[in-house]
Formats: sequence, C-alpha cells, structure tokens
Amino acid sequence: MITLGDMADVRSVAHRGDLFEQRIREQGSEELGRRIDLLVAGCAHDPPPYLDRFGAKVTGVDEDLPAVRALMPGRTELHAWTLGDLRSVPIPPRSFDVIQVTFVIERIQHAELVLDRMLNGLRPGGLLLLRMRDRSTAYGLCDRLTPSWLRRLLWRRLVRAEVREQIAGPLPAVYEPVASREGMHAFCLMRGLMITDDVTTVSGPARGRIGSAVVRVVDKLSRGRFTSSYDEVTMVIRKPHNHFARLI
Repeated sequence: MITLGDMADVRSVAHRGDLFEQRIREQGSEELGRRIDLLVAGCAHDPPPYLDRFGAKVTGVDEDLPAVRALMPGRTELHAWTLGDLRSVPIPPRSFDVIQVTFVIERIQHAELVLDRMLNGLRPGGLLLLRMRDRSTAYGLCDRLTPSWLRRLLWRRLVRAEVREQIAGPLPAVYEPVASREGMHAFCLMRGLMITDDVTTVSGPARGRIGSAVVRVVDKLSRGRFTSSYDEVTMVIRKPHNHFARLI
C-alpha cells in the first residue's frame, strides 16, 4: 500500500531505532513480561520495527493483489498474515497491543471506518502507530492534484524496475480529511483517544531537488496555506483503558 517515494521511507525508518520502536518497548515493559501482539497494516512493504531480543507476535494484513500475494511467503518476520480489503478483513476485537499503519490512511477510501476497525482490534491501553502524508501540505496538494495518467508515467520513470516488480503500481491519492494533522486530532478527540507523540518531517519526493522546489513554489503561491515545512506526520495514539472515556 505504498507509492512512489514511500517505499524508501518505510525501509529507512523501520530499522533506525525510531519512535515506534521506543514506544513498543515501553508498552512491553508495562505488560510485565507478556508477549506483545503487533498488527502491521499494509504489511507487504512495511517491516515491523526492529525489536532485537524483544518478544512480539507480529501479524500482517494487506490488500489481496497478485504482487502482494507473491511477496508474502518471504515475509518470515510475520507469524501470520491475512490479505483482503481493510474495510472488511478480519481484525479480532481487543487482540493487539500495538497496531502499526504506515503510509496507508492517505491511500484508501473510508479511512475513518478502517481506523475504527483497527481501534476495535486494540486492547485497552494499546497503541496505534501512525505514519502518513498530510493532505494539507504542499506535497499533499500536489499528490492529490496529479492526474492518474501522470502518476502512472512518473511511476514507470522514477521507480526502479526491481521495486516495480514488488509493488502493485501507484495507488490513488485519496487523502480524505482525516489524512491530516488537524483531521487526525479531530478524529482522536471525538473518540476519546490520547495523542502522545506528534512529529512532522520532510521525506520522500519532497526531499529531492525537484520535489523541494515544487513544494516551495506551492507554499509561496498559496501564501503558506499549503506548507512546505513538512509533508509527513508521525503519531502515537493511545486507546484509553476506560471505555467510558469516549466523548459523545
């Protein structure tokens, strides 16, 4: 479920001792030695955090596409995996301590429904680890406005052949309102969720010479409405222990 520059970003952040690893380790210490159950949504190209000598049962879910299905037998770090539509693929309630979602929310329709299903799969006190592109940034605007024919052309010209063989082509840039910092904060507020970490950075195509020039022009023409200061948002969201914490 990754497109264009997202592939390199996923692989780089997954093994650098990043925020996700730290929060999972902290979650494990709270469980007093019990093995952590981790779900990776969009697992075909999203490795789980590197957790050396740290017990975790890792389950993956992703779209049921030929390119994705061909990759799954090689994902030996997954204890189990399921392919299907994230809006309907089985996610047992209260089955996971941590759910990792990387560069997926901005690429799918009915994103709030998918998020609600994942939250239902979290145990009380569990963590949702979220990384996404922000629709309200200059990069997000460019990604949304790029026509499908141009996206396919850029895919063929900018993505290496060996990577193209492993990914099912560029996905639509859906970017529903929840795929933004403001949208995610509103989503969490309405569901009584706590955002413990909220980090922004510049990554992917926006870091390149051409990409950075384009987003700066968009920022200037929009008078800062669509910022070029970041394009990627990383959040750690905690589900409350008390189910009555949900706001009405």
